[in-house]
Amino acid sequence: FLQPEGDHYRTRMTHTLEVARIARTIARALRLNEDLTEAAAFGHDLGHTPFGHAGEYALREIYGDFHHNEQSLRVVDTLEKGGEGLNLTYEVRMGIVGHTGPRIPETLEGQIIRYADRIAYINHDIDDAMRAGILTDRDIPEHISAVLGGNHKQRINTLVTDMIAASAGSTELAMTPEIKTAMADLRDFMFEKVYRNPVAKGEEGKAKEIVKRLYEYYLSHPEAMSAEYRRIAEADDTARAVVDYIAGMTDKYAIYKFSEIFIPTAWQLRD
Repeated sequence: FLQPEGDHYRTRMTHTLEVARIARTIARALRLNEDLTEAAAFGHDLGHTPFGHAGEYALREIYGDFHHNEQSLRVVDTLEKGGEGLNLTYEVRMGIVGHTGPRIPETLEGQIIRYADRIAYINHDIDDAMRAGILTDRDIPEHISAVLGGNHKQRINTLVTDMIAASAGSTELAMTPEIKTAMADLRDFMFEKVYRNPVAKGEEGKAKEIVKRLYEYYLSHPEAMSAEYRRIAEADDTARAVVDYIAGMTDKYAIYKFSEIFIPTAWQLRD
């Protein structure tokens, strides 16, 4: 369901691997089930749309009840293996769907994914913002860097080791108040300087428009989807099949399909 091309595919893969690494480290240190933790980590973002949360918001606006964590569960339960789904345990499934949103997994392994996801994405987003020229190391408030560290490696190490130390010997996962406050401040900083940045928001509007136009097109032309999604349209619902199809696209593939459908082929000039 994830075509192996496009920057967002690589970004999702990098994020997933980092979540798995962080989650497995915490689970091992706390003597929890590493296999369960890793399985949930690898599946947690399978339902993410092209263009990240912008694509998710677009599908939610046009389709209605769409959340990427629920789509991840749909992938492993219904869409994989030609519609048979995977034979995953309840604990893995809850770790996948509960990595965000109101449903809290019953297991500590599942709850670790929630923390690992936030630790990974906020630090990855800092790196992305720096590569895009939106942030520099100097922009991060000094009181946050003083607590969490001044670079990606230091921040990850601080957050992970603090969680391990604060949770050891307890039946609940925790962070010390100082680290928890610094992480919350870092998240607020990212919303102010990056997530709501006019440059990023401008590109988000373009991404949402691509997703919405693709949705409208495939809703009217379900025959243009691949065979597996046409089967879903016939057996279930066309709109549901279109959402499944678009949610499985990468950024590059969504742009390619948009261009193929809506951008006219250039005229060939002859002498």
